[in-house]
Amino acid sequence: MPRGDKEMVMKYTIPIPPMEVQEKIVGILDRFEKLVNDLSKGLPAEIEAVRERYEYYRNKLLTFKEIPA
Repeated sequence: MPRGDKEMVMKYTIPIPPMEVQEKIVGILDRFEKLVNDLSKGLPAEIEAVRERYEYYRNKLLTFKEIPA
């Protein structure tokens, strides 16, 4: 199993993005987390809303006015 030289490893530079880039990344990750967590709540509500709209328009289209004879 190869081993690294501790002194060489300690000399490695790890680039850190500027604070504004870090804040942008955090914002994106926060929005993503909210989206993922809200899917379990928001998706069923959206499906129900679509179902209600479908039923409303279906009833509008299939309800005929009677024409007096």
